[in-house]
Amino acid sequence: MTNTPKAASDLFQLLDELKIGHKTKYHPPVFTVAESVALRDEIPGGHTKNLFVKDKKDRYFLLTVEENAVVDLKTVHTILGASGRVSFGRPEKLMEYLGVIPGAVTVFGAINDTGHNVTFVLDSDLMKEDIVNGHPLSNDATTSVARDDLLRFLEATGHTPLVLKVTA
Repeated sequence: MTNTPKAASDLFQLLDELKIGHKTKYHPPVFTVAESVALRDEIPGGHTKNLFVKDKKDRYFLLTVEENAVVDLKTVHTILGASGRVSFGRPEKLMEYLGVIPGAVTVFGAINDTGHNVTFVLDSDLMKEDIVNGHPLSNDATTSVARDDLLRFLEATGHTPLVLKVTA
């Protein structure tokens, strides 16, 4: 039996409980970085791209990087300490672990990873931004939080994120 994934309202409630300031802009659903570029003028801060990957031992990672960054999937396993090359995780696992569908992948999915099946990796370049933006569990909105608050959010969900240089 699977748990029903938490919704944006649950995310906002947790952020409020943690006294994390957040701002959400609602917009038409966007499925790719290219589609979301039109929103840049309206939403300041670092915009994210998220890669849900797994290694040969079925260990899962969520790589959160700046939207235009390039991640070399042939070599990133050496940075992650993963077992062999990584490949993209299946949509079923994405829903099971993070409670989101492809196109809505987000670091905020940590709220649904109660089994701690995913290692969260934040790119060090992204973490130079004061504000980090991500989908609030659906791709029809963008939620902005301060960089240090994003770290607090992850810790509050029981995840100690790795901050690594994973981009080329």
